[in-house]
Amino acid sequence: MGLLPTFEFDEKILAQGDEISRKLDQLRLEKFPPDAKKTLRLFPMSEVAHYLGVSPNNLKRLHLEKKGPEPTIAASGGRRFYTAEQMTELRHYLDKNGRSDAKKYVPSRKPGEKLQVIAVVNFKGGSGKTTTAAHLSQHLALTGHRVLAIDLDPQASLSALHGFQPELDRNPSLYDAIRYDEKRRPVAEVILPTNFPLLEIIPANLELQEYEYDTPLSMQGSNEGKRFYERLGRALEEVDDRFDVVVIDCPPQLGFLTLTALTAATSVLITVHPQMLDLMSMSQFLLMLGNFVRAIREKGAPVKIDWLRYLITRFEPTDIPQTQMLGFMQSMLAEEILKNPMLKSTAISDAGLTKQTLYEVERGSFNRDTYDRAIEALDAVNFEIQALIHRAWGRL
Repeated sequence: MGLLPTFEFDEKILAQGDEISRKLDQLRLEKFPPDAKKTLRLFPMSEVAHYLGVSPNNLKRLHLEKKGPEPTIAASGGRRFYTAEQMTELRHYLDKNGRSDAKKYVPSRKPGEKLQVIAVVNFKGGSGKTTTAAHLSQHLALTGHRVLAIDLDPQASLSALHGFQPELDRNPSLYDAIRYDEKRRPVAEVILPTNFPLLEIIPANLELQEYEYDTPLSMQGSNEGKRFYERLGRALEEVDDRFDVVVIDCPPQLGFLTLTALTAATSVLITVHPQMLDLMSMSQFLLMLGNFVRAIREKGAPVKIDWLRYLITRFEPTDIPQTQMLGFMQSMLAEEILKNPMLKSTAISDAGLTKQTLYEVERGSFNRDTYDRAIEALDAVNFEIQALIHRAWGRL
């Protein structure tokens, strides 16, 4: 048996990376022709009513009275469907034409209510952090909130779920708005639209990693570097009037990007898989994070948040060790664990194969029971978080 041939490592991985990127772009062009941009499915009347917070009969009455946008009626069965844009139109119509004592259907911030910035974090990959950030952002948009999603992970998974391929699209990232040199741009210039009408995004790319190298260098010679933790907060002030909620998908590491996000955050969502190794990793993450944040706070950063919650992800209720671990965590963290866990579901992972979320895929693409269980769990989690956002605004 002869020796294995040696090869140039850099040439090998560059060639493989280029090949994978090319194939992914080919798949994207096949999935989202003709311009490789994502579109969004139509929403049936029952789903629209669910996200508007009204009964389907209420929407049927509006349609029969020819009030509000005209839905698309299916050729077979006569079912009514609305676009996401029409859902927003309906929301504004109901808000404007409802009784004065009726609930409000447009949940946008009112004067005196501060921008809510949610940092989704975990030290360990595979905890469902990006999936959580994507579905939360889209859910908030579907329920009428103006949302900015920020992909702060150089791996750009959140960006990919929204139809971006950084190495080919050449889009800017948050790095362009928080860098230390004369090339810094206003944050408004790096915000891009998505296929959800009320959701915009700052995609990620590998250049974000430069912030981890630039910051310690800048700390040595300028106050800008020493106060790095203020950069994202200052950038968001420039677009404060455009959004109700910002959702930040932080990288799975405790570096300057994560600390910058946490300092700007008004709330923190920590995703955790209920297994012993994941809990051990999270405990180390919390200890390191606490020490870093304390050091920043002592330097004058106002690190104060409205709420902190732990979200149990990929939970299997029939898995006895997971159930025991959840009970163990609840005995320590009590009220700070979200009441609703995110169930493990093949529907979510299968949707991800086509760079889609569960809010984007057609229900008919899956086993109905599997889809319904997954979407019910997702909505329960996201409505619970939405309630925390509204409570932070002082709403009951």
